[in-house]
Amino acid sequence: MRFTDTLERLRGGLIVSCQAYPGEAMRDPRTMAQIAAAAVVGGAAGIRVQGIDDIRATAHLPVPVVGLWKDGDAEVFITPTLGHAEAVADAGADIVAIDGTRRPRPDGLSLAETIAGLRAHTDALIMADCGSLDDAIAAEAAGADILGTTLSGYTGERPKSAGPDLELIELIAARCRRPIVAEGRIHSPGQAATAIAAGAFSVCVGTAITHPSTITTWFADAVAGARG
Repeated sequence: MRFTDTLERLRGGLIVSCQAYPGEAMRDPRTMAQIAAAAVVGGAAGIRVQGIDDIRATAHLPVPVVGLWKDGDAEVFITPTLGHAEAVADAGADIVAIDGTRRPRPDGLSLAETIAGLRAHTDALIMADCGSLDDAIAAEAAGADILGTTLSGYTGERPKSAGPDLELIELIAARCRRPIVAEGRIHSPGQAATAIAAGAFSVCVGTAITHPSTITTWFADAVAGARG
């Protein structure tokens, strides 16, 4: 996919994140691929998947695939090194999502060095998962193509809001020119629409669509609470 074509296909659209945690019943690339295919049928403009096998299993889908690789137990674990990022691109991702914060990376490279190295390796787009306005400004300066609010509330720079961090979306939109993907704690269609109104280029939703264990907990807790 060409650069502009990929972005235009995501403009004003929904990206569905299809991920399961290790040890969960759905933690299988085939299952994630089936969920991703169902999301496309439902109108997803793109999908986001984690892990090399999952990326390979979904690369054939007729929408842009945002790929990442969660690895390690350090603070930076979303596609944490240049090697991880290259492997994600090689697996077939149209967009490589990497940790876009200013925190130290496991391989010692800066964010700018990581983006430059990945740019030399592939023509895939690069999405920086940010946690603050300063992260987004630095990621844009480093050459990221897309700015995500994925890590808002998880890096200590911003409070963890109950819903999407609309203030951060507005702040980034006012200071940066790169497209913004609103991601994180978007639990309803109304919240997704509000994120677009706040300045997001597109919206990424995962848990509320593709994580039945969590969704079941929401309903089970509500029912239990109603019983008194």
